[in-house]
Amino acid sequence: MGYIRLEKDADGIVELIFDQEGEKVNKMGDEYIEAMTKAVDEIEAMKDDIKGVYIRSGKSTFFGGGDLNKLLEIPTDMSEEEKTNMYNGILNAKAPLRKLETMGLPVAVGINGAALGGGYEIALACHYRVAIDRSDVKIGLPEAQLGLMPGAGGVVRMVRIHGLTEALTYISQGKQLSGQRALDKKFVDELASDEADLHAKAKAWILANPEAKQPWDQEGFKIPGGSPNDKDMDQALMGLLYFGPVNVMVQSNGVFPAPKAIFACISDVARVDFDTAEKIESRYFLSLLLSQVAKNMISTFFFQLNALENGASRPSGIEKTDCKKLGILGAGQMGAGIAYAAAKVGIEVVLKDISQENADKGKAYCQGVCEKLQGRGRMTDEVAATLLGLIKPSADAADLAGCDIIVEAVFEDRKIKAIVCKETEAVTDASSVFASNTSSLPITELAEASVRQENFIGMHFFSPAEKMPLVEIICGKNTSDETLAKAFDLSIKLGKKPIVVNDKRGFFTTRTIGTTINEGAEMLLEGINPVLIDSAAKFNGSPVGPLNALDEISLATAYKNGKQEKADVEATGGTWEVKAAGILLDRMVEDFDRKGKIYGAGYYEYPEDGKKYMWPGLKEHFAPNGYKEIPFEDIQDRLTFCQSLETVRAMEEGVITSVGDANIGSIMGIGFPAQTGGVIQFINAYGVKEFTERAKYLAEQYGPQFEPPQLLLDKAEKGETFQ
Repeated sequence: MGYIRLEKDADGIVELIFDQEGEKVNKMGDEYIEAMTKAVDEIEAMKDDIKGVYIRSGKSTFFGGGDLNKLLEIPTDMSEEEKTNMYNGILNAKAPLRKLETMGLPVAVGINGAALGGGYEIALACHYRVAIDRSDVKIGLPEAQLGLMPGAGGVVRMVRIHGLTEALTYISQGKQLSGQRALDKKFVDELASDEADLHAKAKAWILANPEAKQPWDQEGFKIPGGSPNDKDMDQALMGLLYFGPVNVMVQSNGVFPAPKAIFACISDVARVDFDTAEKIESRYFLSLLLSQVAKNMISTFFFQLNALENGASRPSGIEKTDCKKLGILGAGQMGAGIAYAAAKVGIEVVLKDISQENADKGKAYCQGVCEKLQGRGRMTDEVAATLLGLIKPSADAADLAGCDIIVEAVFEDRKIKAIVCKETEAVTDASSVFASNTSSLPITELAEASVRQENFIGMHFFSPAEKMPLVEIICGKNTSDETLAKAFDLSIKLGKKPIVVNDKRGFFTTRTIGTTINEGAEMLLEGINPVLIDSAAKFNGSPVGPLNALDEISLATAYKNGKQEKADVEATGGTWEVKAAGILLDRMVEDFDRKGKIYGAGYYEYPEDGKKYMWPGLKEHFAPNGYKEIPFEDIQDRLTFCQSLETVRAMEEGVITSVGDANIGSIMGIGFPAQTGGVIQFINAYGVKEFTERAKYLAEQYGPQFEPPQLLLDKAEKGETFQ
């Protein structure tokens, strides 16, 4: 059958049908280049006898973009000859599209499913684009989300369709549109109701437009909004072009090459003719193909994330479940955020607190979220009313009857959690799941309060719960597979990314982020400049540094939680391990009354009329004789290596078993630098052997927390990576 079929209809229109053998979706790789080149040559040979070309898919989706498996195989250290060959290959992939759009025949495309990346680049090369008006028919160029950029003419054509400013927004943010929004934003030219309507409208346009040409191939064409070559170009656009790349570098600290390449490419391709622009785009695209960042992001945010969403960590053989009614215990910001997320997807919610007043405050929080979105035009009044109508604030446990799942979001106190568990189980069905939103208390121990321990599980949401994408699901010793499946399915329905871990204090995310918080404290107590500590984290690619992070949480809250955790450990017969973070918190809160941002004073000062700055007292109290100097690279590595090493320890203990869950959880839950691909991909990309040797050096210099675990030593000795 081949990759492409050419079929001529009764009206003289040739249908070019993508239907790659052996694949669920069509992909843009070597097979595509060969088939497309041959098909376009055949069309050229018959062009005098046909009316036009209609491009469509023989599959349920239009086109899946580039073959990412092949991209991962590309080495980062190519020779110049190999780079030249790959550059020529990129140009060869573009050639048939350029030939087709300039052949003198009208070309339309029918988009029946997702047209993302390379698939949409094919559509952009057509004179007319028709798409089925369905929410799952996503259209756009999401390459930037994987550390790449469009490389099959997408940048060149988007600039000429939308102008520089809008093209930059669409490409750099990887925007995906469907339906009316795609039509309004000129991603498509017409919408169709179904496949039959799709084909009819595309073919009708072909017959009605025999002289069709791309706008950029017509005499006198100008880029919408102006090009950098225009003498009277808008000053705001000029500022965007000249200072934009600098701003991008500042905002990303230079760790993401794709935004810089996209910005520069958009500026450059707008200055030259179309064919030269395609060559420029190819050079930028090649530079990203060879970057380790792209490989990291493709591995984690495409393959591992897709596996997660498809249920890689969900128990097999259990029918999919659907939570219709959700109970939430505790109407504070966390509970209210979960309530909002649930009501947003149509789940009936009972938001219970100790008093009706508190419960009403929780619903008011949800209303506030709606009002913000309404004010920005992102939510209609009708949608807001429906959402809020699904949330019932209550102080009566009896209202929890009929809930499929209960999420407990009360204080981190096992006695309080035990009370609400017993109260809830007295009014809910035997099949109802009880999920604790604890961030660190062992689930098996909390489940001792339950008479249905097989139905008890941990669901650790992150604040603010209505925005944060991750849910850490924790299985206790007696948690059943059916309960895990229900918690997983609820997370997916909420639009979250669920990772699954086994039980131990701190689970995966809390214990891992705790290492970098503690390492920041260690360095401050050693007398290292706190500005360098937080700056090192930012230069690593973390959203904030460890000191800044604690200020945002509030030192008072962290201090209180630490005392509560100490009491909990000792109450269960354990021995509390004193760590640097605890010592530092004690001094900051008890000795200096520095309680964090919301109190106006923490590691940073927060003047009402100015920008925050590091509290000068840190030098006075922790480095009175001057700051200690160590290599900046060591500061950076101390903040990342500790997290990766702790993850390997968690793997040794069976707390986390999936490399993908570890990578995704570390980025989406605790802000590990995204360009690394996550805590384990960071090790793989660094080189397992090289990472191990570097860890040994850090251990010699800065302490046993950097000693490589046996699992890491074994991998290094065998030359294996984590898979």
